[in-house]
Amino acid sequence: MNKLFLSLTQLIVSFLCATNIYAQNIPGEYIETALSNNLVLKERKVSLQKSLVALQQARSLFLPTTWFEGQYTLAKGGRTIDIPVGDLMNPVYKTLNQLTNSNGFTSIGNVSEQLNPNNFYDVRIRTTMPLYNPDLKINRDIQQQQVQLQQSEVDTYKRALVKEVKTAYYNYLLTGKAIIIYQNALQVVNQNLRMNESLLKNGKGLPAYVSRAESEVNVVRSQLQTAINDQQNARAAFNFLLNRTFTDSIIVVETTLHDSLATRINPGQDGITGREELKSLTLAKEINANQLKMNNGFRKPRLNAFLDLASQGFDFEVNNKSIYYLGGVQLQIPIFAGKRNLYKIKQTALEAQAIDLNTSNTIQQLELAALVSRNNMVTAYNNYQSALKQEEAARQYFKLINKGYTEGVNSFIEFLDARNQLTSSSLQAVINQYKVLSAAADYERQTASYSFK
Repeated sequence: MNKLFLSLTQLIVSFLCATNIYAQNIPGEYIETALSNNLVLKERKVSLQKSLVALQQARSLFLPTTWFEGQYTLAKGGRTIDIPVGDLMNPVYKTLNQLTNSNGFTSIGNVSEQLNPNNFYDVRIRTTMPLYNPDLKINRDIQQQQVQLQQSEVDTYKRALVKEVKTAYYNYLLTGKAIIIYQNALQVVNQNLRMNESLLKNGKGLPAYVSRAESEVNVVRSQLQTAINDQQNARAAFNFLLNRTFTDSIIVVETTLHDSLATRINPGQDGITGREELKSLTLAKEINANQLKMNNGFRKPRLNAFLDLASQGFDFEVNNKSIYYLGGVQLQIPIFAGKRNLYKIKQTALEAQAIDLNTSNTIQQLELAALVSRNNMVTAYNNYQSALKQEEAARQYFKLINKGYTEGVNSFIEFLDARNQLTSSSLQAVINQYKVLSAAADYERQTASYSFK
């Protein structure tokens, strides 16, 4: 018995997991439209573009950096330097005057010059370039992995969006089928109302039957209006995912499940190896490893080169004496930083442990979700088959009761009960049909079996 159940389960899963059945139940252009127009997906793509720009920025750090800077100063007061020019030269001038018997050399005073330059300009074009900095390469690798991580997140949402679009489409189809069922039921109860009114008019009916028939008409009308409102909401929800006007029309493609399809399909895959979440966790671990590598390299020196092409002088004079160049190298070797670098290393190592634990937990969650989804799919299919049988039985029962009621064999209460059973079973069959399709869409999501172009 267990082997028979397992064989039946495998057959059902094979039937439901076929890629053919996925493709036949929703127009492909709707999925393409959602992948192109969905606002949340566009937002995720913007984040991806930001990561690409950050990668370009990381690559540009290897190139020289050149900028212009200038400074002009006005100053008065402050520290000064005394130059005893008079004390040094006046005795000499006095001796010369005596020797020449003239006053050609006049006395001069001492000079006091302020240290702050006044009316002084200093402009330069400075270029710097890293000669050795291991952080730059690691940072570039991290940014590259960040791009891949953002792409993985985009793919994760795309796969979830496909499932949501399919589910929303099936909900819309379900509401359409419910409207048809209630419309058919409304025709039945209206016909029944007319018949009871005719019997009462001819003196063969009861007022209570007419009142009950009117009540049934009102009940079905209310149910029909509810179904119409549900369809409008389902249309709006579907169009929202596609970023379209909420009232846009939706193409209806009939979806029917046939047991004969099971012989034309291949078994599905229950694995989760294709899930983008696992790829994201792998990338997160690689990013953490690069960050740890960067933190461990804090003891390595950094060497940069610089070159200034400049001019400086007073009163904006530019000549061969004001123009100059200045170049050199800068070496930076860390000595002490209060153990902050060691703390960063320890923190990064703990983050690596957290990522490992999160990965193990995520794998278990994804495997559990795939298992539950598979079981839900099998249950939905079994319920659908059972609902079909119940619907057929209710239809046959209604035919018998309706005929007997017309001929006066069965009571009005039996007629109402048969009609309610038929409406309920028909609606339940439709609900279970789309539950199968929704369960298949969820299983497709859990196993990442949908193939993007």
